[in-house]
Amino acid sequence: MGINKKQKVYLLYHIYEEDGEEDSKLLGVFSSKETAKKVIESHKLLPGFKNHLEGFLIDEYLIDKSEWNEGFGFE
Repeated sequence: MGINKKQKVYLLYHIYEEDGEEDSKLLGVFSSKETAKKVIESHKLLPGFKNHLEGFLIDEYLIDKSEWNEGFGFE
């Protein structure tokens, strides 16, 4: 890997709301978006997930890069 290239990872979540409550599951951390998409395809057949197909989310992150650097809950 080159000096100027940052390694990316892809976090796969399943998030849905039921009865006013949000349920969030981290399904895994993957080295490529394609791998995360393959996991989505297999999980779409599983109990629970197959009833909430819209809940899959892939987030891309850079390794060694912090997030939320401005804080939260500004007044």
